[in-house]
Amino acid sequence: MNLTRAEARERAALIAVDSYHVSLDLTRGEEVFGATTAVKFTAVPGSSSFIDAVTHTVHSVTLNGRALDPAQVSDGVRIQLPDLTAENELLVVADAPYMNTGEGLHRFVDPVDNEVYLYTQFEVPDSRRMFAVFEQPDLKASFSFTVTAPAHWDVVSNSPTPLPAAAAPGADGGARSIWEFSPTPRLSSYVTALIAGPYQSVRSEYTSPEGWVTPLGLFARKSLMQYLDADNIFELTRQGFEFFEAQFGCPYPFEKYDQLFVPEFNAGAMENAGAVTILEGYVFRGKVTDAQVERRAITVLHELAHMWFGDLVTMRWWNDLWLNESFAEYMSHLAAVENTRFTHAWTTFASVEKSWAYRQDQLPTTHPIFADINDLQDVEVNFDGITYAKGASVLRQLVAWVGPEEFMSGVREYFSKYSWDNTELSDLMAELEKASGRDLDEWGRLWLETSGVNTLAPELTVGEDGVISSFAILQSAIESQPTLRPHRLAVGFYNLTDTGKLERVHREELDVDGERTEVPTLTGRVRPDLILLNDDDLAYAKVRLDPTSLATATAHLKDFSQSLPRTLVWGSAWDAARDGETPARRYVDLILANIAEESDSSVILVQLRQLATTLTYYVAEEHREATTTAAADTLWELASAVPAGSDAQLQFVKSYALLARSTAQLDTVAGLLEGTVTLPGLTVDQDLRWELLASLVTGGRAGKDRIDAELARDNTSNGQNAAALATAAIPTPEAKAAAWESIVVKGDLSNALQGSAVTGFARVLDTSLLEPYAKKYFDAVQGIVANRTHALAQQIVVGLYPAQLTTRATVDRTDGFLAALPADSAALRRMMLENRDGVARALRARQADVG
Repeated sequence: MNLTRAEARERAALIAVDSYHVSLDLTRGEEVFGATTAVKFTAVPGSSSFIDAVTHTVHSVTLNGRALDPAQVSDGVRIQLPDLTAENELLVVADAPYMNTGEGLHRFVDPVDNEVYLYTQFEVPDSRRMFAVFEQPDLKASFSFTVTAPAHWDVVSNSPTPLPAAAAPGADGGARSIWEFSPTPRLSSYVTALIAGPYQSVRSEYTSPEGWVTPLGLFARKSLMQYLDADNIFELTRQGFEFFEAQFGCPYPFEKYDQLFVPEFNAGAMENAGAVTILEGYVFRGKVTDAQVERRAITVLHELAHMWFGDLVTMRWWNDLWLNESFAEYMSHLAAVENTRFTHAWTTFASVEKSWAYRQDQLPTTHPIFADINDLQDVEVNFDGITYAKGASVLRQLVAWVGPEEFMSGVREYFSKYSWDNTELSDLMAELEKASGRDLDEWGRLWLETSGVNTLAPELTVGEDGVISSFAILQSAIESQPTLRPHRLAVGFYNLTDTGKLERVHREELDVDGERTEVPTLTGRVRPDLILLNDDDLAYAKVRLDPTSLATATAHLKDFSQSLPRTLVWGSAWDAARDGETPARRYVDLILANIAEESDSSVILVQLRQLATTLTYYVAEEHREATTTAAADTLWELASAVPAGSDAQLQFVKSYALLARSTAQLDTVAGLLEGTVTLPGLTVDQDLRWELLASLVTGGRAGKDRIDAELARDNTSNGQNAAALATAAIPTPEAKAAAWESIVVKGDLSNALQGSAVTGFARVLDTSLLEPYAKKYFDAVQGIVANRTHALAQQIVVGLYPAQLTTRATVDRTDGFLAALPADSAALRRMMLENRDGVARALRARQADVG
């Protein structure tokens, strides 16, 4: 099922595609649907090629009026096309399988009302799971879809939904209708879409300053529609339209803009042209953290930015996937800061995205941002923190390097020149060079073609009078990734004020390059209480504090008046703990001493996640139980002390439930669930009930009967996923064996249910429950990767790895597995190397924490 870059180049040299007409019959039962594809394309006369089609059955293949034998030309993945002429017409009649993996055409049955819901997910190579297609981004074409479906459904695609026409009843006698969609503009196949089922919708519109009207739609399942806060999402969408049209100098390029919340989605969202699919978890059933609301906003803006960068102008091949995603990620945060209420989005970016980037960039599998993508398997494993987070971080650095106005001027020219076309990185860089006057060849080589993260540290001398007599910035790199890079950054000076707040008193922006950069403009100034390199977070680098600044930060972290510099110090502390430079328990103490004063919800969320990671993996084994118990007690005290009903209260309670293990702590969790323990302002809604129940199950205080009772109370898809997690978390050998059988042996769970079960299986207080599965894991994973789709295989390979058996034996067993792994197992090798690195890092951190 792989497609190599060499094959794609060869096919693009032979073929140009004009149009597809795809007829789909969605009334043929639960397993397959009918897919008839008519393609018009030109080719080099006398040449031969192939079209991609992952099928259940191919009934007929007709090329230029000539019938080809399906048994001879189709292998279920590709259809060979011999003896092409200058002008070609191909007709493929096939049945294709519905998927339950979140790939291709995904089929879901709502447990609330047994209604069927469908949606497509085609990135990277999965439009071929629905129709015959030349599946590569540079073979753009016009697409028109004709869909036969139950009459009570709604059907959505890239073009506006037409009025349906009645069709003859189906085999089951049910009423059917036919939807004939008008042709799309020229698109890459991976951004085409079909969403079908009894979705409910809310309508609105956006009117541009020039008077252009774009219809807007929001869609969700019937059983979730009551929770959809449409006004909020529409407002955000209009703000995004307004910002992007102004910045890009280009009106929205499609006829309408629908956003559809779909079940069992693997990603956050997908930028289908004019028909964006979004993770259903962003329809909030109960109270959620402000961090989740902001994450949804960033996701909405990210996908909207793709309508221009990705859909209107599209990468030629997947080696520029990073640019596609990084641009949307950068622009979504910029739009949030400049044109929505989420004005602290750069703080979230530093806390969430950059921490992901730094983590990914220090793995043995790190790679240059501009990665060498040889085939589709390379694409799948490169959907990572380099592609998204480091790329966006470096793009932000590029904006600082060339200047914000110059950057956007180049982008506007880029859209003007390449609309509806395919491009490469060099096309954008050329426009940025013209706009800024800066030569970006060397910058691009150092930033995009090398891997690794630099570390920046200040070096200064201070006289007895407290005045700085010399100041330099030192840059270093690890031996295996020795590249030193140019950085445009700011240095911030902070002093404690009379009110006890840390306020910035001076900012110096400059270029840093090489091992040592002198900063003479800072000499002669009085040394402040804290010096922060990379203030405003323009650069991509790890930052270290000088001893005086570190002492100030440790004592006064909560006293920063602004969230972004505080977050940068949080990040520096986390780096030091992960790298084994400071003891893990010191980092735990830092979090617990300061987090109640943190004002940014996303920062609280990230710090609590990192707290859990530190307690599970980085605290020395002999201290782990006591430290975790004490941390949970502190979290309960904080939850009781912060304002009633606050975001922080909800987050502290959730984290407390996750860490609870002592008898008293589990008694409190049980009391919260049963209503005998209350906190002013805390609402224990259904989603929180599941989290509390999972805590009790993990602690051995509730079992299958209690889970079943809760599922009867909440027999929804959310409830089923939560029940799957809790069931797999039951701390008995029998329950773990049953979960293993379901996930690994039978392999019949949908993507969402499998993900929940994997999470529950790994959730233990006693790691001895996992010991029998270490060998079984290594015996099973090669077969898993060979026989399951990438999304399902990755859940298992990463989620069931025995990381909590944090011993040298786990590292050695992994090394033995890697040594015996065949050379053609690139995806599995990469996942296993990253698994191994996590345990090796944890062992180093534990050693640092022993003292």
